[in-house]
Amino acid sequence: MSELKNRFDFVYIFDVQDGNPNGDPDAGNLPRVDAETGMGLVTDVCLKRKVRNYVQVAKGKTSGYDIFIREKAVLNTMIDAAHDDDVVRAAKDKTAAARDFMCKAYFDIRTFGAVMSTGKNAGQVRGPIQFTFARSVDPIAASEHSITRMAVATEREAEKQGGDNRTMGRKATVPYGLYVCHGFISANLAQQTGFSEEDLELFWEALMNMFDIDRSAARGLMSAQRLIVFRHDSMLGNVPANKLFERVTIEKVCNGAPRNFKDYQVTIDRDNLPGGVTIEELI
Repeated sequence: MSELKNRFDFVYIFDVQDGNPNGDPDAGNLPRVDAETGMGLVTDVCLKRKVRNYVQVAKGKTSGYDIFIREKAVLNTMIDAAHDDDVVRAAKDKTAAARDFMCKAYFDIRTFGAVMSTGKNAGQVRGPIQFTFARSVDPIAASEHSITRMAVATEREAEKQGGDNRTMGRKATVPYGLYVCHGFISANLAQQTGFSEEDLELFWEALMNMFDIDRSAARGLMSAQRLIVFRHDSMLGNVPANKLFERVTIEKVCNGAPRNFKDYQVTIDRDNLPGGVTIEELI
């Protein structure tokens, strides 16, 4: 494994068409929205979940690429199992040894971090990769649709309907939304967790492909449209992230309501780029 020695900042742009990119359980699972501006939101947790799912599918049971925060997981069971390892048992500082064991075993721990003090204690890990919430470029117009299922769940429901056997439901969608997320990768924290250059390549791969293994009727058509990476030639970085993000501008180029990525123009200002920083467009 190659040690990560560079800081990275990135802009991730994706869109949704006729789907719900991230339902809000506190609002009847309607698409998340900024109440003051009407801009759509997708949480960092939602995006990390998709990265985890991709790695789980891509790597399967490959050693070192297990996923800690996975569906129906019992976290303390996995934390306790770390303390059964021979190396951890023999260590003077068992918490630190268990922490190192968990970082090596679980991709998402060494990538995003984790709190592992709920069981036999494997400490806490601050992950090298962090996301902001993704925010839509323009206000979204969430719609609710009535849907019909031509069946019922129980005999009692069938009797009440006299054999008509229909179940009504609701479905929420966004006609179209273009979302922008900003991300940060710390080489210093990567070296503490063991996050490597190979892990970084897998992470980029996940961002490029994760929507294609996460299809569902509820999410409509979600697509990764741009992934713009700013690479610093040092661990600490050469320029504040916000100054680099300002170089990426997104403008609406259609007259009416946007309904396609072609209704926007993404521009990257490459002029007078500060020394020690390079730009790479992975998508």
